[in-house]
Amino acid sequence: MPLTSDPPIDKETARTPPPDDAGFAELTVVPLRHPWRWVAVAATAVLVAQFLNGLITNPGWEWDVFASFFTTETILKAVWVTLQLTFYGTVLGFALGIVLAFMRLSASPFLRAVAYAYIWAFRSIPLIVQLLFWFNLAYLYKELQFGIPFGPGFLSFDTMNLVGAMSAAVLGLALHQAAYAAEIVRGGVLAVDSGQLEAAAALGIPRLRQLRRIVLPQAMRSILPNAANEIISLFKGTSIVSVMAIGELFYQVQVVYGRNGRVVPLLMVATVWYILLTTVLTVLQYYVERHYAKGAVR
Repeated sequence: MPLTSDPPIDKETARTPPPDDAGFAELTVVPLRHPWRWVAVAATAVLVAQFLNGLITNPGWEWDVFASFFTTETILKAVWVTLQLTFYGTVLGFALGIVLAFMRLSASPFLRAVAYAYIWAFRSIPLIVQLLFWFNLAYLYKELQFGIPFGPGFLSFDTMNLVGAMSAAVLGLALHQAAYAAEIVRGGVLAVDSGQLEAAAALGIPRLRQLRRIVLPQAMRSILPNAANEIISLFKGTSIVSVMAIGELFYQVQVVYGRNGRVVPLLMVATVWYILLTTVLTVLQYYVERHYAKGAVR
């Protein structure tokens, strides 16, 4: 007699597998349909095709005039001036922005207050007002002196000759950019886990090395996307210096179409140059971001 109370198992029944459910075998798998998605795709494709057709067939675009002016010496020189303004504004702006960012992160209330006041002021005043102010700096200060504070000066410079149109444009763009760069850098530094700094300090790593080898490589992942946006915005924003009669791209295009009356094709010349150079900056952004994203999960 078995020691358990379980019923005896029929060996023949145990060897026979259970029959398949005939109902599941007869089901037909139907993919999920998205009719409205296809309607949206078709409508968008029609609109894009109409736009491209208008670009090609509409004689008002005057593509022959566009082609004749796109690579002229005047336009190429204007593009070079635009690139110079962007480069100097970016380098000086982010250099000052890094200083302002660490002033805001400082333990000194005075340094934090000064950095906050700078950022508040330069983000509040429109860029065109700042540019015109620096362009007319000689009206307020005839000369600049270097010497003892509130005392005699040792060196003096004529402001009229020192700050020209190009210098005023670079100065205005850089100081304006520094206010935004400071907040971008500060946000990137704050995104780094503070526990890593505590661990580095416990290991006796100097503060400068902590900043250079631990904080900044990780902060760059947060800084780069916003910094790239600011650089691209600055590149396009250089067109505002046309109010100072500086020969950048938009100003030269205005001069040319003011003479020949071909407004639309000349505006397209500026537009295509802006698109091409912005594309180059975007590609550079991609590779720099990929470099700093090593070891990170995206």
